[in-house]
Amino acid sequence: MTSFWTGQRVRLRGIEPDDWSAFMRFAEDEERLGDLLNPPRSAEGFRAWAKEQAAAKSDGDCFGLAIEAVDTGKIVGAVGSHQADPRAGWFEYGVTMEAGHRRKGYASEAVVMLLRFMFDERRFHKCGARVFVDNEVSLAFQRRLGFVEEGRLRDQVFSAGQHLDVVMMGLLADEFAQLHSPSE
Repeated sequence: MTSFWTGQRVRLRGIEPDDWSAFMRFAEDEERLGDLLNPPRSAEGFRAWAKEQAAAKSDGDCFGLAIEAVDTGKIVGAVGSHQADPRAGWFEYGVTMEAGHRRKGYASEAVVMLLRFMFDERRFHKCGARVFVDNEVSLAFQRRLGFVEEGRLRDQVFSAGQHLDVVMMGLLADEFAQLHSPSE
C-alpha cells in the first residue's frame, strides 16, 4: 500500500495556496448547476481562502481535502467532513467535482476513502449528507454509495426564487463495511 489517501483514480491531499484557481472553477460550476447563488468572489478572495485553508490546523474531525487525479496530478474536486459530533458519533460530509470530471468514478473513490477514514480510524458511527430535493444526480450518487433517505427538511433553502426541500441522507458504519470492502 503506497498511501491510505491514494486510490486507483484519485489522491486526497491537503489544500495548497496554489489551488485557489481550481476552487474558483468549482464555485463557477456549482453556480451553473443551480446550487445556492452567492455574490461573485474575486480571484484575490479565492487566493486568500486557499492560503488560509493551507495553514489551518485540522481538528481531526472536520477538514477539507483536494481530490487530485492520479494520472494527471490535476485537482478535479474537493471532499470534506463537517459538523461532526464525536460524542454522538455522527458527522456530515460534502463533495464537489469539476464539471469535466463528473461521472468518471473520482467522486465515488474519494468519498469511500473519506468514509473509511472517518468510520475506521476516527470511529464514527454514522455519516449524513444533505441534498437539494431537485438534485436527482446527487441523490442517485448517495444511494449508490449506500446512503438512505432519512427525512426531509421542508422549504429549508431558498434558491432561484423558490424554497426547496433538503433531503437528509444517512449511512451507518456497519452498512458501509458491508458495501465497501477494504480492497475497493
